[in-house]
Amino acid sequence: MRSIPQTSLWLGHRGDVRDLGAIVDAGIVALIDLADNEPLLAISRELVYCRFPLIDGADNPAWLLEAAIGCVEQMVRLNMPTLIVCSAGMSRSPLIAAAGLARWRRCSLTESLEVIRLTGPMDVSPGLLGEVCSHHAPS
Repeated sequence: MRSIPQTSLWLGHRGDVRDLGAIVDAGIVALIDLADNEPLLAISRELVYCRFPLIDGADNPAWLLEAAIGCVEQMVRLNMPTLIVCSAGMSRSPLIAAAGLARWRRCSLTESLEVIRLTGPMDVSPGLLGEVCSHHAPS
């Protein structure tokens, strides 16, 4: 798990959720799960759980991308400590986090991706990036 500086967001992968103690100790109160290829997570009932089953490539429904990005934007706006996870934590979670941050900060997706890249490795799927770019616009 890694935090995104000057935000309430954390990025991770599904394995991070196995250590619920670390999540609670970090003050995280919400979990956004973006992995379509994984089963539902078993978490404590105190955590808010949002699931947006995205594929790590093209062909995601535009409404689903919009819902995921909008959820991240609102969590940041409300200053809700939120962990965003996907299977490996390298593509979907950093990209959707960046899109939500870009909307909240009213900056470009490229700027937000750079902020996230500085926190650790990422390997964003070109297909998913293309979809987010075509559907993303700061509100």
